[in-house]
Amino acid sequence: MSMIRDLRAAVRPALRRARATSDYDATRDPSVTSAVVDCGVYRDGKRVSDHVSPARAMERVREEGGFAWIGLHEPTEREFAGIAQEFGLHPLAVEDAVQAHQRPKLERYDDTLFTVFKTIHYVEHAELTSTSEVVETGEVMCFTGRNFIVTVRHGGQGSLRALRHRLQQDPELLAKGPSAVLHAIADQVVDGYLAVADAVQDDIDEVEIDVFSAATSRRGGDAGRIYQLKREVLEFKRAVAPLLRPMQLLSERPMRLVDPDIQTYFRDVADHLARVSEQVLAFDDLLNSILQANLAQATVAQNEDMRKITSWAAIFAVPTMIAGIYGMNFDYMPELRWKFGYPTVLVVTVGICFAIHRGFKRNGWL
Repeated sequence: MSMIRDLRAAVRPALRRARATSDYDATRDPSVTSAVVDCGVYRDGKRVSDHVSPARAMERVREEGGFAWIGLHEPTEREFAGIAQEFGLHPLAVEDAVQAHQRPKLERYDDTLFTVFKTIHYVEHAELTSTSEVVETGEVMCFTGRNFIVTVRHGGQGSLRALRHRLQQDPELLAKGPSAVLHAIADQVVDGYLAVADAVQDDIDEVEIDVFSAATSRRGGDAGRIYQLKREVLEFKRAVAPLLRPMQLLSERPMRLVDPDIQTYFRDVADHLARVSEQVLAFDDLLNSILQANLAQATVAQNEDMRKITSWAAIFAVPTMIAGIYGMNFDYMPELRWKFGYPTVLVVTVGICFAIHRGFKRNGWL
């Protein structure tokens, strides 16, 4: 993983320079546009400009109306400084956007809404092991103003390119302004949660079947796999649970920056999110039960082994005791001079052992 991160860090600046050269007017400030994935101006639900810098996009918005949508991917503090100044973004929100690793939230700074979403991607695996990575997280942060929306993405997942194209095919919705884009991003993130929840459900079902199967019950299951899956579900929970309150605010509380018609759509997103949250909580409780059942099976298996050991020890104690008694060096012992004494002792020993074995067998110890 460290090698991949190093390679990504080495390659990303070159890709950004190439993208800035081919797609944007970088004559104003190349450092500003190096992190820009896309930048466009939208008016009446249609894209009216391409290949412009964020500064030029805002000039056109102020002169002709509409709104600007600037998308960035993992910008540095220096790369984001120009955009933050151009759009008047609050320093605290800018710091969060650059550093990432924030919990989902909704904050208002003057005339700007700052929203943080955690994206979740399901990691495909042939077999679930104690080291399997089940979910991969990323972040999408949105600065929403009256005539602009700036999206900042962290991580390899959660691309907004397809979403942008899909919105451009629905001018009526996009004409609602930046809040329509914010809703579309929230909807895409929550839809991703639904898909991941279904995939995680399959993994939990597989573990549950394995734990309660006959073969696994005898060996006590695999606590490592269950614990790893529980950790991944916890990561999922950290992305979903904190987002409930922001979605409720966006769907219920009137906001100047959110179109009333779009607020109705946020209710649908909040409803889907509540459903996912209930699923994740159920996953956590179910994994707790499976883990406890797994530990109980291990304890039962150990008790069964101890009962078997105890039973055989009791059986072998009989010939050991008899052999010990007759191994004493006394001259006067019962039947010591009788020629049938030896076979009689053997028969008695075998008979007692057989009776004890049968008793343990009948009681389920053997």
